Amino acid sequence: MRRVLAIDGGGVRGVLPASFLASVEADIEGDVVDHFDLIVGTSTGGIIALALGAGLTAAEIRDFYLERGPRIFPGNRWMRKARGLATAKYDEKQLQTELESVLGDRRIGESKTRLVIPSMDVTSGKVHLWKTAHNARFIQDYQLRMVDAAMATSAAPTFFKPALTDAGTPLIDGGVFANNPAGLAAVEAVGVLGWPRDEVAILSLGCGAAALNVRTRGWWRSGLFGFAPKVVDVFLTAQSDASCGTAIHLLGDRRHFHRISPTLPAKRYGLDVTRELPSLSGLGHTEARHRLQEIRPLFFVAPVEPFVPELSL
Repeated sequence: MRRVLAIDGGGVRGVLPASFLASVEADIEGDVVDHFDLIVGTSTGGIIALALGAGLTAAEIRDFYLERGPRIFPGNRWMRKARGLATAKYDEKQLQTELESVLGDRRIGESKTRLVIPSMDVTSGKVHLWKTAHNARFIQDYQLRMVDAAMATSAAPTFFKPALTDAGTPLIDGGVFANNPAGLAAVEAVGVLGWPRDEVAILSLGCGAAALNVRTRGWWRSGLFGFAPKVVDVFLTAQSDASCGTAIHLLGDRRHFHRISPTLPAKRYGLDVTRELPSLSGLGHTEARHRLQEIRPLFFVAPVEPFVPELSL
C-alpha cells in the first residue's frame, strides 16, 4: 500500500496537525516521515511537509509553532488591522528568519520523502507546484531551498507580501486553490506517479475550522455588507469538500481515505491568534488519542521503502 499524507493550510492553527503527528510519532516505529511515500502540504501544511522532509521530528515541528508563532504573528489586534489597510499585516522577513532557523539551507532534493508544495503565480495566474525529483520530468525544484518553497506556499494575501523567486516571479499561498490538498495529493499519486488506485491510502489532516454559518434569510444578507464577510469561509469550505470528494473518487475506496479535522468554536481560533496555541496543541493530542488505533493499521504498521529520487544533489 502506498501511503500519502495531505496537510491543510490554516496559519498558526498548523500546530494542531503538528501536535497530532507528534503524539502519533511517540507511539510508532521511527518518525512520521518514514511512514509515507508522499507528503503534500499547503501553506502552514506546506511548512510542516517540508520540515518532515527535512528530517525534523513532529515534536520539533509542534514546538516551532508554540515557540516561534508569537514572533511571526506579533502585535496588538488593532495595530495589525490598521497596518493591513496599507500593506501586509506581518513582516515576511521575520517568517523567513524563523524558517531558516529550523530548515537552514536544506534543498528540496534532500527531502526524505516525495513532496508536493502548492503556490500560485499571480502574474501569469498559473499554479506553481514545488516538487521533489520523484519523476524524470521534475528537474528544477530539487536544487532550490526548502525555505523558499515554504515562503511561497505561506504567502497568504493580506498577511504577507508575495514571495519573489530568483527570476522575479511573485508567488502567493497555495491555499487560494488547494487549501485542502487531498485532491491534489490523489492526482499526484494516481495520475503522476501512476500508483494503482486500489493501492493508495490518504491521511488528510486539517487545521480545524468552525462550522460554516451563512444565513440567507433577509434582504440585507445577500449584499456586500451581509455576504462579503462570509465569502472566504464559503470558498474554503467548498474547496475542502470538493478536494475530499476528488480524492475519494480517484482512490475508488472510501476506506482508504481518512480525514481528521476537528470542528472548532466559532471566532476563537483565528489564523493568527497565537494566544490559543497551547489549546490547539492540546486538541491535536486529543485527536491522536482518539484516532490512532483507527488509522494505525493502514498508515503506521511499518515504515515504507526509502525514497530514491530521479535526481540527487
